[in-house]
Amino acid sequence: MPEVPFHYVDLRAFCYVTEDDKRVEDALRTFLPEEFEVERAESEGYHGDRIVVLSARVENADDVRHVLSKVAELPDVEGLLDELDDRVDDNCSLFLRLDKQSAYRGRVELGEGITLRAKVEAYPAKKEAAVENAREALAGLV
Repeated sequence: MPEVPFHYVDLRAFCYVTEDDKRVEDALRTFLPEEFEVERAESEGYHGDRIVVLSARVENADDVRHVLSKVAELPDVEGLLDELDDRVDDNCSLFLRLDKQSAYRGRVELGEGITLRAKVEAYPAKKEAAVENAREALAGLV
């Protein structure tokens, strides 16, 4: 198996008062290995409404590979590879927004609702090196 040059992957989704917590957690779990722990934090919206923040940090190399292999299922993964320069910041973090509704149905699409942040390994820690490492890793999973 190819090495995955990522320190960790963070996934986060907000569950608003109009949504079912279990369904939002199921959507987030689309990207996680089985039995992975999802953290829950209660918050309050501007108008006093309840918001549950669901999140998970994946650090083990095999688990990171699992999450990235899910991302590689994107219908337009080639388009994603072309956009990596815009999606990796100066701190070597890759950012994606994934569609919560599609994820609940077991499909992987870019959209709204789930935020993915992956810290890319790059030595030296330069954006250009991080973009290239992310490109090679994702292309290797396609």
